[in-house]
Amino acid sequence: MRGGIVVLISGSGTNMEALVEACDRGEVPGEVVAVVADRDCVGLRAAEKRGIDAHLIDFASFDEREKWSLALRDRVLSYEPDLVVSAGFMRILAPVFVDAFPNKLINLHPALLPAFAGAHGVRDALAHGVKVTGSTVHFVDHLVDHGPILLQEAVRVEPDDTTETLHERIKEVEHQLLPEACRLILEGKVRVEGTTVRMSSRSGGGVDARE
Repeated sequence: MRGGIVVLISGSGTNMEALVEACDRGEVPGEVVAVVADRDCVGLRAAEKRGIDAHLIDFASFDEREKWSLALRDRVLSYEPDLVVSAGFMRILAPVFVDAFPNKLINLHPALLPAFAGAHGVRDALAHGVKVTGSTVHFVDHLVDHGPILLQEAVRVEPDDTTETLHERIKEVEHQLLPEACRLILEGKVRVEGTTVRMSSRSGGGVDARE
């Protein structure tokens, strides 16, 4: 049985599309059943073209953050998802949303957490002069870019990198890392113990937590 996945986006949705394609190839035992955005964006139209339910829960249309959070939660809950994926979603998820999806809500972040959390992880890593950065998939808790880390993969920083060129190479890694994370969860190979993620197995490269 294929697991239902809802993806949260704010921009181009390239990671969402990579996940959809991995599902279509049978690499992930799931299906993206809906895409939800907090603003009008290219990713919503990409989802519509693929025949996926696409919803705009426009943050700007609500006079209170709490009302928006409840509307977002209720829309996602209506799909009874097995997994909720924040992929380029540029809003902090409130506790009322996070608590509705225990151990079912993951986030993709373009840095090696806990380093360079926040909305500008790529820019901040480059400005700091690090030689290696990367991508992290983690479970979401009540703090920003926090929670048990599921997968990480490193990306080397080149001497002539700009924020744009570095981000593009990180995206190439993310397009592989996110489907792998979803596969592991949907296959029941992931167990969260406090701040640690235990996995029975995984394929490919990257860094993971194992028993």
